[in-house]
Amino acid sequence: GVPAGPLRETASGGELSRVMLAIMGVAAGTAGAAERTLVFDEVDAGIGGQTARAVGDALRELSAGRQVICITHLPQIASLAARHFSIAKDASTTPARTTVTELRDGEVVSELARMLGADGDGDGAARRHAEELLRAA
Repeated sequence: GVPAGPLRETASGGELSRVMLAIMGVAAGTAGAAERTLVFDEVDAGIGGQTARAVGDALRELSAGRQVICITHLPQIASLAARHFSIAKDASTTPARTTVTELRDGEVVSELARMLGADGDGDGAARRHAEELLRAA
């Protein structure tokens, strides 16, 4: 329902990120592409379920031979990563402080379970689902 126009004026942040993902996927075989680092933020905006898994698969394919950094809130995408980090912002300080911590195996399961809505480590269903996402990856 949106009239044709320049992508920069008609697409949301998430849509722009997914367009970039598609373009980079097509250009993956070009010379020099392997040295690039790509950062995707909001690639998960407005999607979920099977679409999220497809976006995650495209990101993983794109990461062959290059570094791909993806900020995501979706466990379907996060579970496909080779390395996982948690980013926490503390706005109670001036200036605000952001901490990035690499997650280890057990921490990855806990973080995916949290992303699935678990209140803590006591949510067995979310934890089992997180483990299944990692196994399927």
